[in-house]
Amino acid sequence: MPRALFTAFLTGLIFGFGLILSGMVNPAKVLAFLDLAGAWDPSLGLVMGGAIAVALPAFQLLKRRTETVFAEPLHLPTRQDIDARLIVGSLGFGIGWGLAGFCPGPALVAVGALKPEAIVFVIAMLVGMGLFELIEQRRKA
Repeated sequence: MPRALFTAFLTGLIFGFGLILSGMVNPAKVLAFLDLAGAWDPSLGLVMGGAIAVALPAFQLLKRRTETVFAEPLHLPTRQDIDARLIVGSLGFGIGWGLAGFCPGPALVAVGALKPEAIVFVIAMLVGMGLFELIEQRRKA
């Protein structure tokens, strides 16, 4: 197995394990975090804070590099403006997260556990991604 592929596999495995350990694959826990007026569970805020604490220094380091440790070019986002597409996409993500209790990463992990609600969510997510691609192709044409 090539080194980059093995590293991607290992990173995904650690990420999935972290999602399971933190409870992010449990929609009830996620919805309790989002229920500020009810039985609010702030524990996922700590998970998100920990993720930011790990990611922020890593991204600062990446800003000084032009390639990965495997000598592949880095493709970091450069846009910093807020446009309608970003706002609509963010709203769609937030609404889906709030209705289903899943975001894409935890949903894929839950599909691996054959959770029916996760399977429905991932199918809906794939349909949404396909619709986005169709709209983008028509917009560019």
